[in-house]
Amino acid sequence: MRFDILTLFPDAVDAMMQSSILGRAQKKGLLEIHAHQIRDYTTNRQNQVDDYPYGGGRGAILQCDPLYRCWCAVCDDVGAPVHTIFLSACGKTFNQEKAKQLAGEFENIVLVCGHYEGIDQRFIDECVDEEISLGDFVLTGGELPAMMITDAVSRLVPAMAIVDAVSRLIPGVLGDEICFTDESHWDGLLEYPQYSRPDVWHGLEVPEVLLSGDHQKVDRWRKKQSILRTMYRRPDMFQKLRFPYKTRAERKFVAELEAENEDFRNRDPKNLDYRK
Repeated sequence: MRFDILTLFPDAVDAMMQSSILGRAQKKGLLEIHAHQIRDYTTNRQNQVDDYPYGGGRGAILQCDPLYRCWCAVCDDVGAPVHTIFLSACGKTFNQEKAKQLAGEFENIVLVCGHYEGIDQRFIDECVDEEISLGDFVLTGGELPAMMITDAVSRLVPAMAIVDAVSRLIPGVLGDEICFTDESHWDGLLEYPQYSRPDVWHGLEVPEVLLSGDHQKVDRWRKKQSILRTMYRRPDMFQKLRFPYKTRAERKFVAELEAENEDFRNRDPKNLDYRK
């Protein structure tokens, strides 16, 4: 899978994308990530890429011509169909389902990073397949989604977040599919609590079941913890869950959880759709 990021700050992108898991995945040839300097595709001496907006208003707008020239160069270099995404506060909110869709449907993704007051709408109309937002807020820039609450430097943050989230779904990047299928949001549940050595730390013990060596019991415990954690921490997600009663094992599992937890037993009837 290949990602091409159109940006005014390629060095910042490269610094983040060439390290840790993504860096190792690229060295192994599992994916490609390329950052492209939009200024390299201007036709003026000053390498100017922005201008005042028509109709007046504050700030400057990224012009369509350097963006288009950069985009065309990327398309030519890829030599195959690309899916182009503009990172915009006006786009649809990015989530795990979107990450899975991008990982499953596209081999070549182009991410366009805006700056200043936005980009010329004509480039969007001509070249962009969809617009994606990370949430109900506007960024002036940044380095990592974890630093979004600070005044980051560029609009690179959305691009890096999407590249990271999608890339880790590609077989071989994380080494084991369970690494992401067990994570929060993959199946509509928050991830279960995790524990590591030592067995006792500051008087707190690892749950006994995790030390039992009984993988079936461990899986059962983790599933229950995921459900309960979602119920308590994200009731909005929990309300969307539907617990199946199709098999004897499923009925037994739900009955156990109902017996063990009063809040689960008294949950919204909407979660009982499959009991019939």
